[in-house]
Formats: sequence, structure tokens, C-alpha cells
Amino acid sequence: MTPRSTPSARRPHPGPGMGAQVAALAAEAERQFRDGLWELAAQDAALARKTAEGLAQALGAETEPEPLPVMDRLERLREALAVLALGIARTHGQLAWFLARASTVLAPVLSWRSLPADRRQSFGTVVPDAEALADAEGAVRRLHAALIRTGTGAVLPPRPGAAPDGLGPDGLEPDGLEPGVVV
Repeated sequence: MTPRSTPSARRPHPGPGMGAQVAALAAEAERQFRDGLWELAAQDAALARKTAEGLAQALGAETEPEPLPVMDRLERLREALAVLALGIARTHGQLAWFLARASTVLAPVLSWRSLPADRRQSFGTVVPDAEALADAEGAVRRLHAALIRTGTGAVLPPRPGAAPDGLGPDGLEPDGLEPGVVV
């Protein structure tokens, strides 16, 4: 079933687009690295790379042979949000905050639908226009690039006595928490 253009097919959220917001978020992260305000531990760098990889898998290739239907594009964007949620669940501190803010920027995707529906039955969802979909996809690609840079360029050397997984000899993370504890 192909969605039809209805009065609800509009840009759902006016204001700065998701791509511009992700670009500003990435610039802020780079500024924090440059100013020494964010030092990424090895395990967070690995998680940033893994999250970037998940985003790339969720969104697929930028150049598809044929344009995908809205339903498929929306499914991929929702999967990208799921990748971010998993990343947030597996860390704490600045990387978690960065991923959470990126999720917030992309959150309007959750109010989009691809199927036509009477607005009394659609729970407030709207059909995004092509521009909004492209903006969200571009934002995910920018976020992917930012996470690749984060995961490869701002890594602290391992702590003395740290295991290859970044944990100390006591099996705890540098902050003394059990691995995977989110605060």
C-alpha cells in the first residue's frame, strides 16, 4: 500500500532541521575534545565505532538503485533510533549524553507514519514529506560520520593494568562500577 498525499503530509516540525541539529551536536563534541573537556576511554571509543556501524547497517547505502518506498525509509530510520538506544544503554557519561541528545534530535521520526489514516485514528502521527525524510536520513549519516571520528580520533591510551576490554584488574570499569552500568 502506497501512502497518498494528504493534508497531514507536511514537514512535521518547523525550525532547524535534524541535519543542522546533528551538525551542531557534532561540532560541540569536537570542541569538547579539542578543549580537553571530553576524553574518550577505549571502551567508549569501541562503542562509538560499534554504534556508527549499526547506524550504517540500519540506514543502508546512500545510493540505492531505486528510491525506497516511504515505509522502508521510515523503518530504517526507526532502526537507527533503536541502535542509538542500545548505545545509550551500554555506556554512561559524555558518550551516553551525546547519544541521548542525538536520539532526541531524531525523535520526531517516532511521530511519523507511512500509511494513510484518518487523523482521528492516527494517534497524532503524520506522514512526512520527502524533504523531512531526506533531512532525517542525512542527519543519521552525519551522526554516523561524527561517531566514526569520535571512535577513531579521541581515544585515551589504556590504563596501566587494564585488560584489553578496558576493565581494570578487578574487573571493574575505571569509575569502579560493574561493566555496563549506566548512571
